[in-house]
Amino acid sequence: MKKVLRAPGVSALLVCLGLLVAWEFAARMYDNPGLPTAAQALAELPRIFADPQATFDILDSLRRMLIGFALALMVAGPIGLLMGRSPLVETLMNPLLMVVYPIPKAALMPLIMLWLGVGDASKILVVFLGVSLPLLYHSYQGARAVEEKMLWSAAAMGMNGAQRMFRIVLPAALPEILTGCRTGIVMGLITMITSEMIARQTGAGNILFNAMDMAQYETVYAMIIVIGVLGIVLDMCFEAVRARLTRWADRQSDATVGAL
Repeated sequence: MKKVLRAPGVSALLVCLGLLVAWEFAARMYDNPGLPTAAQALAELPRIFADPQATFDILDSLRRMLIGFALALMVAGPIGLLMGRSPLVETLMNPLLMVVYPIPKAALMPLIMLWLGVGDASKILVVFLGVSLPLLYHSYQGARAVEEKMLWSAAAMGMNGAQRMFRIVLPAALPEILTGCRTGIVMGLITMITSEMIARQTGAGNILFNAMDMAQYETVYAMIIVIGVLGIVLDMCFEAVRARLTRWADRQSDATVGAL
């Protein structure tokens, strides 16, 4: 019985059930139209998914998010690795990051809309910006943590700079990069919904904001549940990929703990 309760999936399910019960109790006690019960919000889910346009909007949101995430991985990952291994690149990029990092990415949405309009391009760019910073930071930290002895040995074996980057630095930094990717998924989901609530055409954020405008509070809370479930599913899928790609690092960590 204890093993069952310790399973991550069972624990998460129990927490979610507890939150739903607390929500139901609070809504009945508060008795406010702006806070429907959990049962009312859950009952709205079949209606949302029975609407082909709503399903299309949710899938469209995921498409934008994945494109923005993929672009950030292709751009921010390599830059972070270069920053970690090249003092010149680090010196050039640090001032720019210090300026950009504190700015909420959603605050850039009106400006980006002036440049790119309210279509996919502006939303994908906001997701790209939101995901890039955690990816950049963790790639940078992963590259910095690579032992110099490994690079010296590779250089002695005749590897050039590019070969050392791909065959030594990238594999060694991969666990840290994937940690940045996991954080980036959360940031991508947040910026995706926020951008769709500002530039309202299609998407899950558009459904949520339209329901708020029309005082359809059950739909608002149902969409919040949908977005939360999307986040959980994306995180679980990515964690499965991460565990497979970094199985060697997990074994090495277990061996170190056993030695201690």
